[in-house]
Amino acid sequence: MDEFVIDGGRRLRGTYQVNGSKNSALPILIATLLTDEDCVLDNVPRLRDIRTTFRLLETLGKKVEVSGKRVKVSYGKALVTHAPYDIVKQMRASILVAGPLLARFGKVRVSLPGGCAIGMRPIDIHLKGLEAMGAVSSTKEGDVVLTGALEPSRVKLRFPSVGATENLMMAAAAVEGETVIENAAREPEMADLGEFLTSLGATVKGAGTSRITVRGAARLKGARHRVISDRIETGTLLCAVAAAGGDVTLKGAVGSHLTALIAALRRAGAKVAETRGGLRVRAAGRPKPVNIVTEPHPGFPTDVQAPWMAYMTLAKGTAKVREVIFERRFLHAAELARMGARIAVSGDGAAVSGVPELSGAAIMASDIRAGAGLVVAALAAQGRTIIQRVYHIDRGYERLELVLRGLGARIRRLR
Repeated sequence: MDEFVIDGGRRLRGTYQVNGSKNSALPILIATLLTDEDCVLDNVPRLRDIRTTFRLLETLGKKVEVSGKRVKVSYGKALVTHAPYDIVKQMRASILVAGPLLARFGKVRVSLPGGCAIGMRPIDIHLKGLEAMGAVSSTKEGDVVLTGALEPSRVKLRFPSVGATENLMMAAAAVEGETVIENAAREPEMADLGEFLTSLGATVKGAGTSRITVRGAARLKGARHRVISDRIETGTLLCAVAAAGGDVTLKGAVGSHLTALIAALRRAGAKVAETRGGLRVRAAGRPKPVNIVTEPHPGFPTDVQAPWMAYMTLAKGTAKVREVIFERRFLHAAELARMGARIAVSGDGAAVSGVPELSGAAIMASDIRAGAGLVVAALAAQGRTIIQRVYHIDRGYERLELVLRGLGARIRRLR
């Protein structure tokens, strides 16, 4: 398995063009199942999970052609409605095929999804939403089976689940009439998906707010779309510069996508400013302790919690971190402790008592964002850190070692 070797203690400097959003590209790629016509997507990141999505689409009958960061999805053969376990087990987002396939064909069978081991992450919100539109759900041999002709409906989610919101938006786009999704997720990725669905021929209003209206169409067309920039990659790099020190400009970064994180960084002492077409972050010295609680957007993003915790290990005081989105999302705390961090975890909370410096150590990534947090810590640490299981990191970051090396970090990949 690949490893990262990082010699820490170097400031980061330079300019970097942020990649397209993984969390936006995945549902938009899956939304191409709604049409038999050609779809061309630009700014698609080259990630392990994206490649898994290509294989999933091809298994279902689509033809996928990749040229750099441009992806063309077209008709390959008649679509099938069974997403098999050997692909679904690799990526939780595979459950998103349920909405579009059910809406088009009245049936779908999806193996229970895999992905990062960061808690139960139930799919019941997806199922109840589709049931509210007329679906009948059951389980068979480890698969979720959905049948029924969907109808426009008013659906209120018990929690603003990102995946469930996306599934319902896609399903509603292929159902004639108006569907209203209340208590919807408000992440920027919802707005991006809404824009793509509108370009296919549906009418989507309110995407990115808690109330989304989708007027579907019986037949959707092809479209061309550019994926928004990745706010989680942006957030990770903001934390990395804040922890290691330096001066970096992130081109393509959108400040309004990360208001809670940017506010926390500023309170901690980092200087974050919007520039023409991006963000600039400058930092030096140990941060002030700042408490955060993860929340649905526009609150503090759960996917940046681990990089933030790594930053707070160096604070002049104790910072509290509360994780209320996913359980078991403090697996990185034990690895940070191997580097000298002082972290006390209790339930959904962690108290991070800052230390003057971290020391390099052999550590292991447990999931995508935990791995990113370990990279942040390693960049700020004194000495050499070896991070194992970086395949987790590769699922969400495109050649992170090259990005950081371009900003002055001493990091290499061992195969």
